[in-house]
Amino acid sequence: MTLVEILPSMNASMNATSACALFTGYWAIRTKRTSLHWKCMAVAFTASALFLVGYLTRFALTGVHSYQGPGLAFYLVLLGTHSVLAVLALPLILRTMWLSAVRRRYAAHRRIAVWTFPIWAYVSVTGVIVYWMLYRL
Repeated sequence: MTLVEILPSMNASMNATSACALFTGYWAIRTKRTSLHWKCMAVAFTASALFLVGYLTRFALTGVHSYQGPGLAFYLVLLGTHSVLAVLALPLILRTMWLSAVRRRYAAHRRIAVWTFPIWAYVSVTGVIVYWMLYRL
């Protein structure tokens, strides 16, 4: 298998890993398991960063892929919301992590995390769905 053939699956795996870590981290903080929460968020951030590197590499190598399957309108809405929210998610993620990991401003972290979490989770989950529709459907 070539890098171009491996990257889409690797990228979907990184999105799935990020989503699982986000939901586990959410559960951890809700149940006051702060150490586990930190670890989960580190995994989610790392997986998302690896996804971004893989996605940009795949895009540079192969360009835009067009969807040829059923449900084109659904795919376009999903891809559109995924793409817009992915752009919005990056500064939110960086700010949320900065407030917690670097500045130790947990109240400010919580105020922005209520926005960051659902956007980041949506982007991670829809990334897997977009992959499935584009490459497996």
